[in-house]
Amino acid sequence: MKKNDDNPVGRIKEQLEILKLFRAKEVIDELLSEAARAKLPASRVIEQLLSAEVAALIKRRIERRIRESKLPERKLLADYDFDFQTGVDKQQIMELATLGFAQRKQGVIFAGGSGTGKSHIAKALLLIGCQKNYRCLYTNAATMLQQLMAALADDTLDKKLKYYSKPDILLIDEVGFDRIEQQEARNAFLFFKVIDARYTKNSTWLTTNIDFKALGDYLGDPVVTASIVDRMVHHSIIINIDGPSWRLHESKKLNRPKTGKPKNPSKKKPEKDDESKI
Repeated sequence: MKKNDDNPVGRIKEQLEILKLFRAKEVIDELLSEAARAKLPASRVIEQLLSAEVAALIKRRIERRIRESKLPERKLLADYDFDFQTGVDKQQIMELATLGFAQRKQGVIFAGGSGTGKSHIAKALLLIGCQKNYRCLYTNAATMLQQLMAALADDTLDKKLKYYSKPDILLIDEVGFDRIEQQEARNAFLFFKVIDARYTKNSTWLTTNIDFKALGDYLGDPVVTASIVDRMVHHSIIINIDGPSWRLHESKKLNRPKTGKPKNPSKKKPEKDDESKI
């Protein structure tokens, strides 16, 4: 007698494993027991098995999207201190979190001083994008331009441009933070190639600590930069964060001078004898 010939559940598990429906295999015993107690119909059990497998598939897909996005950390909007950062409109950020603008192929630019939380919000929104099954990619400006410059040198520029133009959402972080980009005037041309390839086709996000007027100096070519800004501004939501620096706030708390040990007021110095009272 072959194994599981008299065990239909065992045979089902074998078939689920062959089909690589591993989550369904894990939960089938629990679901069958619950079905027996509640006298559920077979169709209900099948539906629950498929639901468990679909949930597992979606979870794996999300994890794959997050890995492929190259996000350096998983930031959450729930961890952002909107009460502290007075320069951010929480309602506007929550509206952005629906990613309706990304579906419309619009971009977003987060501009503001260092430490104001631009990258935190952008990374949190990108994580939401992964969870909504968008093809997402994170990079900082310095890394992107270095890779494009290397691709220009070894004649693989078209391939690298496709890498940056293909994702549904591209987050270019820290535009203006690393002055290495100024060393090569062709950076403006390469930056333009990425923005132009994505213009009205996919959603591009930027975080920057410099204004648009300074981008020309930053990228090395004011004329080409004007074309970049024109495309970005035309099809993007601009969020200016004019508020305090969270990192400076944390630093001040950590480095606040400690006060000395308070004196015990109950211990008074002995008074000198007043000879006039004798």
